[in-house]
Amino acid sequence: MTGRSGTTYRSGMIRDAYGSPASEAFMVVAIATILITRAYLELTHYPQVGGKSLHIAHALYGGAAMMLALLIGWMFIGFGVRVFTVLLGGIGFGLFLDEVGKFVTKDNDYFYGPSSEIMYVLVVLLLVFSRIVREFRRPSVDESLANAAAIAADGVAHGLPEHRRDWALRMLARAEAEGADADTVAGIGLLLGRCRSSTSRTHSLWNFVPRLIPAFFTSPRWIPFVGWGLVLLSGAGVVFGIVELVIGDLDIDRRDLTIDIDGMGIASGILFVSACLTFATALPAMLRLRPEGPLWPLRILRVSALIFTLLNALVDFAQEGFAALFNVAIGLFALAVISHRITVRTAEIADVTAESAASQVVRDSDRSRTVEPGR
Repeated sequence: MTGRSGTTYRSGMIRDAYGSPASEAFMVVAIATILITRAYLELTHYPQVGGKSLHIAHALYGGAAMMLALLIGWMFIGFGVRVFTVLLGGIGFGLFLDEVGKFVTKDNDYFYGPSSEIMYVLVVLLLVFSRIVREFRRPSVDESLANAAAIAADGVAHGLPEHRRDWALRMLARAEAEGADADTVAGIGLLLGRCRSSTSRTHSLWNFVPRLIPAFFTSPRWIPFVGWGLVLLSGAGVVFGIVELVIGDLDIDRRDLTIDIDGMGIASGILFVSACLTFATALPAMLRLRPEGPLWPLRILRVSALIFTLLNALVDFAQEGFAALFNVAIGLFALAVISHRITVRTAEIADVTAESAASQVVRDSDRSRTVEPGR
């Protein structure tokens, strides 16, 4: 690849534009599979497949599903194939991960207590890794060209939905602006233009599902409730943590009064760090948050909710097992509320910017017409 300066450079590993969303969908499917499997086994009283002498664990089915997902992904091309392999691989990984307790204990204990925490930590690490790969730098010229070409190649065989064609054209425009070879850009653009139009059921479903959410849950009135709730909960956690640090291991037992404050252990230390980080980010965000204000308080508030949910869930899974899912669901609801509001405000700001630019064009045009007769 040759840039505008004439120097030749090559990128290292090329990231797939759909790679991070696919990996996140893979983990969501895996989590759903674990929950469904646990619920099914509980309802059916943990049946065994294989008779009296054998027990065919569902981890084997999971391994077979992951193997099939890999083979299909290697043997076929197309966006539909990717969606299918993500679904099949996610189901397989969920079935495999559900039996992690058998793999880490000598007596093959499926009900091993920390297994839920092991699952949680692994899922979080994989999701964080996916985000790091996606966000650590903006796409290079090579990556923009390669992804646009991959979309065009898929369009040759299966046609292209308009949203994917537009995405590819935006990547081409970015690559051209950053010095990509003009002939390469023109060739990929020509191929994209020749691809027949098609529809995407996945995209249609993705746009349809949010419409099923009641307006009550998408109201901006949730933001102050969620934000100040984070401030109060984390503030209480900070105070309680300081008390543990200062007067820990205190035990007072009288007839009319009993006070027992344990010293700070690993679990309470994680909660204290979570409370400090959440309070230090949520409070300034809420003090500067305005209904029609900038986006940065909302973004910081989302980081606060993410820290609070992830770190607290680490302790909850260790102490409560799968019962911690209720607390995680509350944290995920807070994240969903804040993320939805960020999406809405981003669209509103974009509309205001576009209207302002259009108004400026009109004013410039009127000014030029006013000056013209004087000439």
